[in-house]
Amino acid sequence: MNVLYFLTPKSQIKCVTTNMSLRQVLEVVEHYRYTVIPLLDENGFYVGAISEGDLLFYLKEHPFKTLDELNKTNILEVKRNRDYLPVKASVQMDEIILTATNQNFVPILDDRKHFIGIITRKKIINYLYLNKN
Repeated sequence: MNVLYFLTPKSQIKCVTTNMSLRQVLEVVEHYRYTVIPLLDENGFYVGAISEGDLLFYLKEHPFKTLDELNKTNILEVKRNRDYLPVKASVQMDEIILTATNQNFVPILDDRKHFIGIITRKKIINYLYLNKN
């Protein structure tokens, strides 16, 4: 089955961009309660994912004295522990199962490598459960 059937489109997901400050990203993560959030460049290309852990470790290693310092720190300065591997929209559902075992979601890219949305691990598990025969 084509993965697009299970896609949560980009329009329904809050993403962060490479031109955002650390403070802006922290506010987005806090507001939406995401544990991991897609990171896109200004052209909509998928760069990776920022996790709560990435943010916490950065803050631990770089104690800030003022909130203004958070505004001056670009999100690209935060080291990402690992990135969530994307797949092309043309793959079949069976092809992303192994990818999803290590990720909360699988980023989906179109043929031009633009980010178009995600497929959550929950949707993949439901697919496997309903198609176990």
